Amino acid sequence: MKNKETFMQKTIVVWLGALICCALWGSAFPCIKIGYQLFDIPSNAIASQILFAGYRFTLAGILAIILGSVISRKVLIPKQESLPKIGKLCMMQTVIQYLFFYVGLANTSGVKASIIEAVNVFIAILVASILFKQEKLTMQKMIGCLIGFAGVVLINLNGNGLDMNLSFFGEGFIFLSTIAYAFSSVYLKKYSEEESPVVLSGYQFVLGGTIMIICGLAAGGKVHGFTVSSTAMLIYLALISAVAYSLWGILLQYNPISRVSVFGFMNPVCGVILSAVLLGEQDQAVGVKSLIALVLVCIGIYVVNDVRKQ
Repeated sequence: MKNKETFMQKTIVVWLGALICCALWGSAFPCIKIGYQLFDIPSNAIASQILFAGYRFTLAGILAIILGSVISRKVLIPKQESLPKIGKLCMMQTVIQYLFFYVGLANTSGVKASIIEAVNVFIAILVASILFKQEKLTMQKMIGCLIGFAGVVLINLNGNGLDMNLSFFGEGFIFLSTIAYAFSSVYLKKYSEEESPVVLSGYQFVLGGTIMIICGLAAGGKVHGFTVSSTAMLIYLALISAVAYSLWGILLQYNPISRVSVFGFMNPVCGVILSAVLLGEQDQAVGVKSLIALVLVCIGIYVVNDVRKQ
């Protein structure tokens, strides 16, 4: 166990593991768009989008449990005392976060949503430091976060700039989704002390996905057009959640929140780059601005992780 802990705390392991998660999550945004096209889900059909997300997360949970069981050579079953924790995680990570996110995204721009979502890094560190006392809040961590956040803002700015029009059901809901996600990261680290992160991830996805399916169906959502291509895309999206969230949980289990969560700034950068590749949005992803944004994010991550100065 000690050897595993030492291995998971190695800088190269943390960086590679977190970047794999960010690359997977970054690919989710363009792949969700492609999924909507394959399943013929309009951009304003929130109920159908929630139902689609429910299918994705339920399948993600099932895949996480199966893969985890194969790797550990035993069927992963949560401890009885872990059931309330799984319920709390599913509400924070899956249900509340995504319900607020989908409604908020329908009432704001993708640029604003990406920038506000990046605030979850700050919130996660503040919650872990001030409320849960899991680590020490330092000026270095805040400076690193500000540098990384500047990169996120830069890569999302277009020629028209960023207007300051705000609404509770738009930007407000997006912000509430970031709070839910930040708390889920802190709870995942806390609960991983007594339960496997893969067990927590798998079962919270199954429970949360089922709740979202019920909500989507109750609101009149419909998902049809299952073909080889669309089903393959749904399976890939499920694998993104199953692999990335489980790996993220394992990294959080052995490392401080700030050391891992700061990589969240890479999500929108990966999203923009992969959108250029998969959706042909080269105008936004290619250029000096994107390069500077990537450098800022990397500097921010380095500053937060530079333990020599802490």
